[in-house]
Amino acid sequence: MPEALRRTSYPDRVRSLLDEVDARSGTAIADAAALLLPAIEAGGIVHVAGAGHSLALVFETFYRAGGLAAVKPIWDPSVLPLDDALRSTRAERTEGLGRSVVLDAEPAPPDVAVVFSTSGRNPYPVEVAAECAGRGVPVIAVTSPEASRAAAARAETTLADHATIVLDTAVPPGDVLHPPQAPRTAAVSTIMAAYAWSRVLAELDDLAAARGVELPCWTSANVPGGDESNRALLARYGHRVPELGGLPDPQA
Repeated sequence: MPEALRRTSYPDRVRSLLDEVDARSGTAIADAAALLLPAIEAGGIVHVAGAGHSLALVFETFYRAGGLAAVKPIWDPSVLPLDDALRSTRAERTEGLGRSVVLDAEPAPPDVAVVFSTSGRNPYPVEVAAECAGRGVPVIAVTSPEASRAAAARAETTLADHATIVLDTAVPPGDVLHPPQAPRTAAVSTIMAAYAWSRVLAELDDLAAARGVELPCWTSANVPGGDESNRALLARYGHRVPELGGLPDPQA
């Protein structure tokens, strides 16, 4: 394959964007880890939000092998596209819904909020971030400023406007990458946001190790000892994170 074509293949374009995340967000990733560690040490919860396909990143942060146990999802069933896709789009654009889910979750210092939204222009993620920030809870926005500038403005502000830290995912407007001359398929936002979050976790682990702090992280339930390791975390966080399903059975 000619070199010019190889450089514009989908895998190469994804790798280029991963490099862009490193270049644009390297400092912000370190800042995010430095923000999260003292919050977790102080008993805080990481409230995580997204809507539509950004809920994939909420899944990536919550009850995930190797992920933080101190995570609570902020969400409303109407923003899930699996049983009514058009409803989820309408919900993300409905004013007041983002604010209401935060009111229900009641985040407060020393908690931290992480909000995933590629465009960051719809009312739902903007309201989640604004309401958390208004409560004194710092916000980490995982978004693409480039995509945000090109998106339709459906709120007076953007997600990034309410963030303490912005992780730039480098996702292009429209999300898609292929074919390079006129992109129409192969969305990349989930890849980029998951990579950015994984980099935060790696940085957080290094920082915790350097300070002699043991992070509360889930172990895969599919490896020996996983269930036993996780039982203590369920007891520790089950009271604040009802989405975990409550406390483990003391007779188990």
